[in-house]
Amino acid sequence: MEHDDRPDAPDAAARPSKTRLKREMAALQDLGEALVALSPERLARIEMPDTLRDAVRDAQRFTKHEARRRQMQYIGRVMRDLDPEPIREALDEIRGVSAAANARQHALERLRTRLLEDEKALGDIAREHPGADLQHLRQLRRNALREQELGKPPRAYRELFRVLRALGDGGAEATGSGTNEENE
Repeated sequence: MEHDDRPDAPDAAARPSKTRLKREMAALQDLGEALVALSPERLARIEMPDTLRDAVRDAQRFTKHEARRRQMQYIGRVMRDLDPEPIREALDEIRGVSAAANARQHALERLRTRLLEDEKALGDIAREHPGADLQHLRQLRRNALREQELGKPPRAYRELFRVLRALGDGGAEATGSGTNEENE
């Protein structure tokens, strides 16, 4: 059975137009570009099939323009076979664009403020995160208060935020020596 490619063919309305297909493919390639631009740590936090992860890692290694362009097309083809929404949502979360990321950010800022105002907030943190290094948190709190008092740069204040965020992420780095960006 032959396929009729005329626009007035009976099944033409059921098929997406070439323009729409190209637009969707370009959107998938853009999503792939965003993945390629991520650091290895952030890329590891996004759940995706191994074929896509390998393709993204390869694209990160390529420096020649043509090789990179072909790899980006390949990433777009790989992404055609999967639902891009979870990846898009994970990227939005990393960028801090999603409502959930904003709410989490504000909750962490409130917790930091509460901790600076009252040391008893450490008890709440200890209950929620039994593995938390309370001594380190106490030291950061003292240093942050001293910085505020002396008008120094808010180094400990920011470090306190990073430690609280790490606790919320599962406590991988409860001592907070991470280098992720932070919005205050």
